[in-house]
Amino acid sequence: MRARDIEFGRLITAMVTPFRRDGAQSVDHETAAQMARILVANGTDTIVVSGTTGESPTLSHDEKLALFRTVKEAVGASAKVIAGTGNYNTRESIEFTHEVEAARVADGVLLVVPYYNNPPQEGLYRHFRAIAESTSLPAMVYNVPSRTVRNMDAGTTIRLANDVPNIIGVKEATDNLDQVAEIISGVPSDFRLWSGNDGDIYTKMAVGGYGVVSVAAHVVGRLIRRMVDSTAAGDLAEGARLHRHLLPVARILFPPVSPVSSPASIKAAVTLLGLDVGGLRLPMIELPDGARDRLGEFLKGFDTDPMEA
Repeated sequence: MRARDIEFGRLITAMVTPFRRDGAQSVDHETAAQMARILVANGTDTIVVSGTTGESPTLSHDEKLALFRTVKEAVGASAKVIAGTGNYNTRESIEFTHEVEAARVADGVLLVVPYYNNPPQEGLYRHFRAIAESTSLPAMVYNVPSRTVRNMDAGTTIRLANDVPNIIGVKEATDNLDQVAEIISGVPSDFRLWSGNDGDIYTKMAVGGYGVVSVAAHVVGRLIRRMVDSTAAGDLAEGARLHRHLLPVARILFPPVSPVSSPASIKAAVTLLGLDVGGLRLPMIELPDGARDRLGEFLKGFDTDPMEA
C-alpha cells in the first residue's frame, strides 16, 4: 500500500504527556493509555505522541519509545499513532525514525521544521526529503513558524509533496491563508493539509484543507469532530456555526498574551475535568492560579467531553 493511501483521518489530536506528581515527574503510562482511549472515544482518528504538545524536548529517547508503545497498545486498531521523531538534527531524526519503524510502535512520523538553527528553504527541503526517503513510514511535515522562527514557504512544501511520495501531508500552523491556498493549489490531490491551529480549522478547510491536528480535542473532541465532518460534507453553514461556537475555547487555551506557553492550559483543563495529567517539566511551568481559576469557570459553562475511557 502506498503511504498516501493510508487514512489518518480529519481529526488528529496532539496528545499531552501525563507525568506523575513525583520528584522526577516520571511518565505516567497508565494515564497516557487512558487519555488515548478517551481521545478515540470522543472522535479522534489518529494520535500524535511526543509532539510539541507532548513536551517532546523534555522527553528522553527511551521515554519516547516507551510512550509510543503504550499509546499504540492502548488504541489497538481503533486509531492510528503518529510518532514525533523529527528535530533539528537530520541524522539523529533518521536514526530515531528507523528505530520507531523497526519497533512497530507507530503508523507514521511527524517531522517538525528544524528549530533554533534556522536553515534556509533548500536546507528544509533536503532535511525532510532525507528523513522521509530513509523510511517506509508515512511522514507528516510540520510548519509552526511561531515556535521555530523559520517559516517553511509554500514552494518548499509543494516541492516535497511532488518529489517525495511518502510525505503524505503537512500540519500547517501558519495564520497566512494565502500561503495555505497556494500550497493546496500546488500539491497533488492525495496530499493533505491539516490545520495546526484550533482557531482556524474552518477557514483552512474552506480553502481546501483536510482537517486538523488539534489540541483542544482533549476537551471538545466531539464538537470538533462535528465541525470537520460538516464542513467536509459541504454543510458550510453548520461548520461555520460550530467554528464560531468553538472560538472561545481556542482563545482561552491559546491566549495571544499569556505568562505561560502551551501545553500549560490544556494540561490544566484536562486535570480540571477529572483526569490528572500532572504538571510540566522545566523549563515549562504550570498555569498560574488566577488563570487556572478563570479556565475552570469557563469549562463549567461549556459543553466539554467527559474524562472517562
